[in-house]
Amino acid sequence: MDSNLKTSLKNLHANLADAGPVDEELQDLLRQLNSDITTLLERGVNTEPGESTTYGLAERSQELSAKFAAEHPKLESGLRELGTILSNMGI
Repeated sequence: MDSNLKTSLKNLHANLADAGPVDEELQDLLRQLNSDITTLLERGVNTEPGESTTYGLAERSQELSAKFAAEHPKLESGLRELGTILSNMGI
């Protein structure tokens, strides 16, 4: 798996710890995105035919970055970077 993705995720987690309070809805969205990315990392990008995939992660991270833009600009840039990496990987 792309080391840039792992680095970006690590940086995002560090930024989240420093961001201060985040509303519950956004926390849930971040948890789901993190869970899906973790699942993808564990099994690899290539899946067997008919196996469930987690495509759309790039778009979801971009949507989250827009929601964080006003209150947490530091998180917004990290999510945007993550979305770009995922998009470049075709995810």
